[in-house]
Amino acid sequence: MQPKSIRVPDFRDRKRRGEKIAMLTAYDATMARLLDLAGVDALLVGDSLGMVVLGYENTIPVTLDDIIHHAKAVARGAERALVVADMPFLTYQIDHAEALRNARRLLQEGHAAAVKLEGGRSIIDVVKRLVDVGVPVMGHLGLLPQSVHQVGGFLRQATRPEDADRLVADAHALEEAGAFAIVLEAVPPAVARSATVHVGIPTIGIGAGPDCDGQILVCNDVLGLFDRFVPPFVKQYAQLADVVVSAGRAYVDDVRAGRYPTPTRETAGTQTTT
Repeated sequence: MQPKSIRVPDFRDRKRRGEKIAMLTAYDATMARLLDLAGVDALLVGDSLGMVVLGYENTIPVTLDDIIHHAKAVARGAERALVVADMPFLTYQIDHAEALRNARRLLQEGHAAAVKLEGGRSIIDVVKRLVDVGVPVMGHLGLLPQSVHQVGGFLRQATRPEDADRLVADAHALEEAGAFAIVLEAVPPAVARSATVHVGIPTIGIGAGPDCDGQILVCNDVLGLFDRFVPPFVKQYAQLADVVVSAGRAYVDDVRAGRYPTPTRETAGTQTTT
C-alpha cells in the first residue's frame, strides 16, 4: 500500500498525538526520492542551498529563481513528503503585493506545498496576508540566517531572559497569524521547550534541543557530504564525502591506467590467421 502523503493539517495532528516530525532539506530530485523512501515527513528546499550547493558563504545571495529551480526538482522526486520552500532574502519584506507574487511563483512554478519565512512580529502582516489567500506558511525563529550580517554571524539566540520572552511572544503571533509550524533554530533547549508548550502548532528544532515537536537538519550534514563546517548539534549518520572521494580516485586511477573501460570483443583488436 502506498504510504499516505503528508499534508499541512497533518502537522497539527502530529503535535496533538505527540508524534515527532522528521524533516530534512533537499535540493534535487534524486535526493528527494531517496529521503522520501526513507520516510522523511517533509523536505525543505532551504536557502541553505546557497552554502551547501552553490558555494556561497551564507544564504544572502540565493535568489527566488534559485529556489524555484531546486524546488521543481525536489517536487518531482518526492511522492509522500510535504515540500516546503524558503522565501529568500528580501522576497517578502518589501510589500505585500511582492510577497504574494513571489509566494505564487514558489507554489505554481516551484510546485512547493508551503513556504517558509524568517522572522516574528515584524512580518506578521505578511504571514496573515499569505495565509488569507491560501498559502501555507511555516515560520522561522531564533537564528535567522538571512539576518547573519545584522546579528554578527551564526550565533546562538534567545540566551537572555528578555530575548527568550520575545521569542515565545513571536511564536504566539505566528500561530495567531495562521502559520502551521515554526522552525526554532539555535536557541537554548529550555527556550524551545517553553515555546513548544505554549503554542498549538508544531515546533521544528534545529540545534534547539529534544523537546520540539520535530527536528530538521541539512541533508548534506546528516549524510557527511558537506566538507566544510558542520554544526556541533548535527549527528552525522554517514560519511559519504569519504565514499565519493574514494570512488572518484579509483575511477581516475582506472582511467589513467587503462583499466576502464574494460576492453570487449567489439573494441579489442582481432587477430587474423592465414
